[in-house]
Amino acid sequence: MPAVTAPERAPRGASVMPDTPGWARWANDHRKWLFAAPAMAFVAVLIIFPLAWTVYLSLTDSAGSVRAESEFIGFRNYVDVLSDTDRFWPAVARTGAFTGVALFFEVVLGMAIALLLWRPFRGEKWVRVAILLPLVATPVAVGMMWRLIFDPNIGLANQALGWIGIGPQPWLAGQHTALPTTIFIDIWQWTPMVVLILLAGLTSLSDEPQEAAMIDGASAWQRFRHVTLPLLMPTVIVAILLRGIDALKTFDILYATKGRGGGSFHEVETLNVYAYGLSFDYNEYGLSSTVLILFFLIIIGSMWALTARRKGADR
Repeated sequence: MPAVTAPERAPRGASVMPDTPGWARWANDHRKWLFAAPAMAFVAVLIIFPLAWTVYLSLTDSAGSVRAESEFIGFRNYVDVLSDTDRFWPAVARTGAFTGVALFFEVVLGMAIALLLWRPFRGEKWVRVAILLPLVATPVAVGMMWRLIFDPNIGLANQALGWIGIGPQPWLAGQHTALPTTIFIDIWQWTPMVVLILLAGLTSLSDEPQEAAMIDGASAWQRFRHVTLPLLMPTVIVAILLRGIDALKTFDILYATKGRGGGSFHEVETLNVYAYGLSFDYNEYGLSSTVLILFFLIIIGSMWALTARRKGADR
């Protein structure tokens, strides 16, 4: 009987179809780039082009109409904006204050609520649903609701203060109380988002470190400080990163509660509100684009700092 021999296999990397057209071999060699090309084109059209156009407008004196002729003026807009101590730098300060204060309380309250929801208890699902309700409404609707609540004349807030003998407060109508009031509104709506992120991180932690600390006699505060918080720190950094960037870009709540210019005295005018006013109220497209580019650089710098902090926490 003749011996049966196995068919010869082509060497690794060799083509099994020598008659394949050249374009097909090229597509096969570059398939990872071809598969990513639609997504890269989408990013280029929706992100890179608008950003490049904004940079171009910031270097011109574009005003009045986007179709009007404009001249290239270099960095004159940047000099004008950076030397503006009446509107730009106060807007930068308000943006930082709004973001910093809101983020601090959202993380602290979010951590406290997440710790309370960490262990199962009766009615846990209903409590979680109630806590997440503020996320259901849109920011504009939330702003309009709290605008009615904080109305100095007919608002429920002043009525409640009157029941306990406290006089009416200006809330959103006051020059010095408007910004803290809008910060409170932001905290009320977005603390549940931080709760979700931190609660997801807590449920992924192992129980063994907690049990070992309890055996060693550690108190609840000691277990949180020396066991839970260090293990949860990467998740905390993620929550700060996501919520911090979102808080920097807050616009809808501020505009819904105070309108154009962030109020009559620009009391809640952040960089977003300032850039919007320059563009749609005064048609100063060159200056508005300059403010947006500077704001973009601030956000990128914040992202870089928080990402570097997260890498340090992961180590």
